[in-house]
Amino acid sequence: MESLPDVPRVVQLPDGTYTYTDRLPAPPQQYSGPQVIHQHVHQAPPDRTVQRIALGSGVGAGAVAAGVYFGPLLVGVLTAMAANLALLAFLAAVCAWGVVTVVRSVGGGDGKRAADTVRRARGRR
Repeated sequence: MESLPDVPRVVQLPDGTYTYTDRLPAPPQQYSGPQVIHQHVHQAPPDRTVQRIALGSGVGAGAVAAGVYFGPLLVGVLTAMAANLALLAFLAAVCAWGVVTVVRSVGGGDGKRAADTVRRARGRR
């Protein structure tokens, strides 16, 4: 014959409330000294301050999800734009240096006299 599982009984706790026997609180454990906890932290958790503030102020979960998704995306886009602008500025500086070098080398005596004239007109001798 197959044995039936134990059916939990209803008991009254010392505070007067009723509960099932399978949901009784665990008896207090004996103190066995300090407990050693090994915790390995490999990466700090992301900062959720903005999301917490947004949720506390009544902003919906969709807005918070959009902030979580589009925040890093915006940082990536701005970084890519800054890198492109830096490359363009470098190319412009190289082109300007090249043009100045070519003009100085091709200009000959006329270019030097024109530079001297401009220098005198500005008051530098």
